[in-house]
Amino acid sequence: VQLQASGGGFVQPGGSLRLSCKVIGTNFRIHAMGWYRQAPGKERELVASITTDHTTIYEDSVKGRFTISRDNVWRYLYLQMNSLRVEDAAVYYCNRREGNMFPWGQGTLVTVSS
Repeated sequence: VQLQASGGGFVQPGGSLRLSCKVIGTNFRIHAMGWYRQAPGKERELVASITTDHTTIYEDSVKGRFTISRDNVWRYLYLQMNSLRVEDAAVYYCNRREGNMFPWGQGTLVTVSS
């Protein structure tokens, strides 16, 4: 399985980014998926997840600002991030929400700074 995250970049506080993750080598539609992030010196954390029936769950700090979605046909996971804050800066990864994780991909770096 390969997880190819992209879409990160540099934005100012209040800006937006849309992250994408292409999932290769597995039956994507049967897995609950999530977006994780890891900031320097901190542990990786789950910030948003989506089940196979598109039920979504968000970590409190991103509720109302981030939206997770999935495209089961093209095997993509997305994260729309609005109203970005300095504390959202991290490397973002996609993976299963639970169970045995797929090998972690390289992630995509999000930098939020004025």
